[in-house]
Amino acid sequence: MSPDRTEIGSEFHWDPAVLLNAEQGGLPRWMPEQHELFATGCGALAELLRRIAPAGRLHVPSYFCMGVAEALSELIPITWYRHLPDGRGPRWETLRARDGDVVLAQNLFGRDDGGPWHAWIRAHPAIPVIEDHSHDPFGDWARDSVAAYAIASLRKTLPLPDGGLLWSPRGLGLPRPRGPESTGAHLKLAAMLLKAAWRSGRPIDKEHFRSLQQQGEHELLGHAGPACAFTRAALPLLDVTGLRAADAAAARELAGVLSARTPLIRVVGDGPFRVQLECTSPQARDALQAHLARNGIFAPVHWRQDRHGLWSGDHEAFEAAGRMLTLPADHRCRPADLWRMAEVVRAFEPALAA
Repeated sequence: MSPDRTEIGSEFHWDPAVLLNAEQGGLPRWMPEQHELFATGCGALAELLRRIAPAGRLHVPSYFCMGVAEALSELIPITWYRHLPDGRGPRWETLRARDGDVVLAQNLFGRDDGGPWHAWIRAHPAIPVIEDHSHDPFGDWARDSVAAYAIASLRKTLPLPDGGLLWSPRGLGLPRPRGPESTGAHLKLAAMLLKAAWRSGRPIDKEHFRSLQQQGEHELLGHAGPACAFTRAALPLLDVTGLRAADAAAARELAGVLSARTPLIRVVGDGPFRVQLECTSPQARDALQAHLARNGIFAPVHWRQDRHGLWSGDHEAFEAAGRMLTLPADHRCRPADLWRMAEVVRAFEPALAA
């Protein structure tokens, strides 16, 4: 890779090294035997809700992607239960589901324990639960789920242009994707290929593939059609076990370095899905995000809430959402990348102290 073309995070590029080698070949054991592969997780959720046609409400975690919640609110009335990024899981006293309702559960940042949800499902057999495993699609909870349905937006963790996996751990019927493939997925695939060439030093304008990425994401959002041909072909060939292990190892290493060296920023935890930091205020979080970007580190926010738009109504979730930042520690990171991230974060601490 050209030394002046290094960046950490941002959209995935395509790298054939993520594929299984000859000794690892064969059908993936991590895929549910019966599943449907949509373009997006949101599209899969929408089609599932249309199929099961609940008569009541959809219960959504209060710390959740507001864009997805807004899309689902057009199909069904939604209400909120408290689930914060503090490692304590759902506050069961706030989940007041009744017959006719559906509950959306999530494995937040891939760090939640499925055991409490297993118990809740057993205690409420008449209420369907849909689990969102987007932050750890192939972890123990996803593989051992007892929920009625489960989904995962695969492009959040895998180098694919699209992909919303829907399955039923109980073997219930599933809706099929509706309509054609998304042109947004084709644009994102083009961007992934061009980014790979840019990283190797080819004379490609970065703004060109960034524009393709952004346009593709805009066109892809909420799409309920099938995953594109590339995703369908590549998914069974990915070294998912190796990618997940590399993601988790990178997150653990970065979290360990930061915990020892950044006392003014709280490391929320390490898990398969990156590293989350909790800053002292929204202003500090946004300033740190800008500081990282100036140093070629692109850290996303999961997720902003807007009191003037659709939001959870949970003030604690709103406050947490204003302070959280995700550092992009994943399988693409070399040890030098992790240390560079830690040093860039550490260099920002004097500004926080001031």
